[in-house]
Amino acid sequence: MRPVQTVFPAHCQAGGVVRPHYSGLTMPDLLGINHLTLPTGDLDRLVKYYTELLGAKLAFERAATHSDPRIAVIDVGGDDHLMIVETADAPTIGLDPLGRAGWGLRVGTHAQLRELREQILGAGWPVGQIETLPTQWTMTAHDPDGRPVDVRAHRPR
Repeated sequence: MRPVQTVFPAHCQAGGVVRPHYSGLTMPDLLGINHLTLPTGDLDRLVKYYTELLGAKLAFERAATHSDPRIAVIDVGGDDHLMIVETADAPTIGLDPLGRAGWGLRVGTHAQLRELREQILGAGWPVGQIETLPTQWTMTAHDPDGRPVDVRAHRPR
């Protein structure tokens, strides 16, 4: 196999360093994040956690094929989705460099955040205290795989 060589126009090269120029391009409006993929060893358990406990909706599920694993896509609101992929490998469950989950879900109000925290605790799953940040309230829960997920509500401005 030959290595692929990318050729950049001369105006993108400066002192041997490639510096692409993006000015003048017509860019589409980004509408948000389409999906986030979560690997799991137990798809049914994770789908149940996000749908029955956190209120997401199952959009669709696809059985495993000879070339692709079993997946479920759940709608977490606002045209955003979690794609859950069943794998034999254990998922990565560490915190981000800021000591947070590195991703999160959003509810509408502080009251809904408190209510959700009580539901999670009532179901026997771990969840931290609600913290007040400059623009939002946040708590970190841990899903059945032990993966941290921040759940936040924006504060009134």
